[in-house]
Amino acid sequence: MRIVPVLVAALLAAGAAYALFPRFSPEVRVARPVIGPAVEAVYATGTVEPVHWAKVAPIEAGRIVEIAVQDGEAVAAGQVLARLDDAEAQARLREAEARERYREQELGRQQSLAQRGVASRDALDRARSEAEQARAATAAARQRLAQTLLLSPMDGLVLRRDAEVGEVVERGDAPFWIGQARPLRITAEVDEEDVPRVAVGQTALARSDAWPERVFTSRVAEITPKGDPLSKSFRVRMSLPDDAPLLIGMTVEVNVVVREVADVLLVPAQAVVDGRVFVLTSGRAVARLVTTGIKGRSLVQVVDGLTPDDQILTDPPARLEDGTRVRPLPAEG
Repeated sequence: MRIVPVLVAALLAAGAAYALFPRFSPEVRVARPVIGPAVEAVYATGTVEPVHWAKVAPIEAGRIVEIAVQDGEAVAAGQVLARLDDAEAQARLREAEARERYREQELGRQQSLAQRGVASRDALDRARSEAEQARAATAAARQRLAQTLLLSPMDGLVLRRDAEVGEVVERGDAPFWIGQARPLRITAEVDEEDVPRVAVGQTALARSDAWPERVFTSRVAEITPKGDPLSKSFRVRMSLPDDAPLLIGMTVEVNVVVREVADVLLVPAQAVVDGRVFVLTSGRAVARLVTTGIKGRSLVQVVDGLTPDDQILTDPPARLEDGTRVRPLPAEG
């Protein structure tokens, strides 16, 4: 006779649990797919630099005794930027000039003796050879002296000065960067897997942290024929318009547009999980297989499997199972 009350209590408990079940269902955000352009792009990071520029480095190590220009100063080709200590080079030149004078005098003496038939042909040839060697040594000494002057290789601006009087600069150091303020370009390293899709003339969209809300349009101008086997990348250069406010040396993020299709169905990239999209149907998350097309960083094109009227889970929870009851959150905004 106690079976009936127990059965009634079990049924009431089951009903209460069922009524409370939605409260424990996962909360999800839903939205409809959007219609818009799908853009396939190759991502890279790059640096803004002048098209015409050069590093100025000493041929030999030396101590800087004079700096003739400052950052941002306009310079002409051949203008002195700095002077290295030339005391040793001056001494070597004087020594070479003295040796040259002696060898020239000896050559003259041998020529005079040869004319009188006193000197041998071998002696005259030896004197002539030694005089030529002395002239060459003097020219080399003058060249070494000239190399103590760091000269501008072009008309332009002092983009950067990394030297002070008294510092010793080594071979390969670049105490001066000379270049022209315009035109500018972006030099980026593109992964070797992506570079086959990049071509001269393609549009490249650049962003800089200095102007986070702006997109700068550039175009692919050059692709280096040889890649770097260590970084597994190829150097790609993109031209910038003259009105771009980007500064030399800034780093930028670049997306080279390799393909664009208008008016397609787009969903958030995180909505696609293992080739499936969860669609809200009668309060449940129903997995639906989809065929995707162009994949961007934030949006993915859906070619087949969805309609514009479907409500999809924009960011489904991890390990969500097909048919799970869910609770849609209110729309943001």
